Amino acid sequence: CPPAGSLALRVSAKRNKEKEQRNCMSKTIKQIWNWISGVLVGLVALLAIALVGVRVIGLNPYVVLSGSMEPTYSVGDLLYVKTVDPDSVKVGDPITFILNEELVVATHRVVAVDHANRQFTTKGDANEHEDAAPVHFNNLIGVPVYAIPLLGYVSAYIQSPPGMYVAIAFG
Repeated sequence: CPPAGSLALRVSAKRNKEKEQRNCMSKTIKQIWNWISGVLVGLVALLAIALVGVRVIGLNPYVVLSGSMEPTYSVGDLLYVKTVDPDSVKVGDPITFILNEELVVATHRVVAVDHANRQFTTKGDANEHEDAAPVHFNNLIGVPVYAIPLLGYVSAYIQSPPGMYVAIAFG
């Protein structure tokens, strides 16, 4: 019959081994969590820069809401628009402008420039006809510099109430 102390040592050793395994799993889980949270923080920072930080360098983001400029710009794209002098805009340039009194913003391509009356004639790439009303130089916001596909959906979501709550929770 083995001495009573050896049973206690075996039980104690088994408990220590189980404790080490739990600690090892706990460390692994903590490392995975730290990696995931680091990636999430990085993505939130990149998203903040993409949506807000670009304003520092003179770009304004706008979401494409219609297919009038496809295939150049698709619905859901996020356009980065730079302010330009209206006299520098040429036929063939896409421009972003205020469309009407409700301050709807659109991006269409310039098909004619009337310097005498200070207005552009525009047309969406996917549209058959020119836009009915000319765009006055004063309504020009700028020209798109680049677009990020689908990021406009994210931008539109975080500007809506449910999206704001999610952004605040993760921010």
